Amino acid sequence: MERSADGVLEGSDIGSQKERVVTKEEWLQKWETGNIGFHKEQGHPLFQKYLDVLLNGRSGLRLFFPLCGKAVEMKWLADMGHNVVGVEVSEQALKEFFAEHNLPYCEEPVPEISGAKKLQSASGNISLYCCSIYDLSSSIVGKFDGVWDRGALVAVNPCDRQRYVSLMITLMEKNSSYLVVTVSYDPNKHKGPPFYVPESEIKSLFGNHCEIKCLQKVDDFSDRHRQWGLDYFLEVLYVLKFVA
Repeated sequence: MERSADGVLEGSDIGSQKERVVTKEEWLQKWETGNIGFHKEQGHPLFQKYLDVLLNGRSGLRLFFPLCGKAVEMKWLADMGHNVVGVEVSEQALKEFFAEHNLPYCEEPVPEISGAKKLQSASGNISLYCCSIYDLSSSIVGKFDGVWDRGALVAVNPCDRQRYVSLMITLMEKNSSYLVVTVSYDPNKHKGPPFYVPESEIKSLFGNHCEIKCLQKVDDFSDRHRQWGLDYFLEVLYVLKFVA
């Protein structure tokens, strides 16, 4: 056990989750069957509370949503004048996003990625890529002033975490802010996703590249988590500052 930033004891062992692999087909099936309990129709309360930390008073930012699903926060930021880029394997999720917000969009192939599509709003400031996140690079999508990572780091397979973080680091501009929400629970009682990511792992993954600060821990325990066999479930928000 280790003592985290706010003095709460947490385990650094992710248990049997280390070997767990969720396939692309499993994620697509979740969208096809409507098994998307992770989607928040009203947006995420931590996003609303800490939006200023992400934006830091700046306008016209390029903001990235990894594994974006149909996150409503993308529309909010676009309406504020920012440019939003997302990536998601489920084309259904992306089409639902545009439909639910009554946003006209166009589709075009991504020449650098075989089989990939880009769905772009008619206004031009929302660009959503339908492909594996690992197919992206800064030469394709550019670099970003901010990231909202909720349901991404905790969703990638634990064996791919280092690969994911290495990619994300290459997409960050200097002086950018990266908000990431992790989850904390007993990983021996639930196989994931979402996967348990201890604070020690945030530090080992990102610590050499940015300043890390834990902003808040929230008790998010619900009947859904009780059905998973859990007796506690926390959401933990960090801000990662990529300083020049």
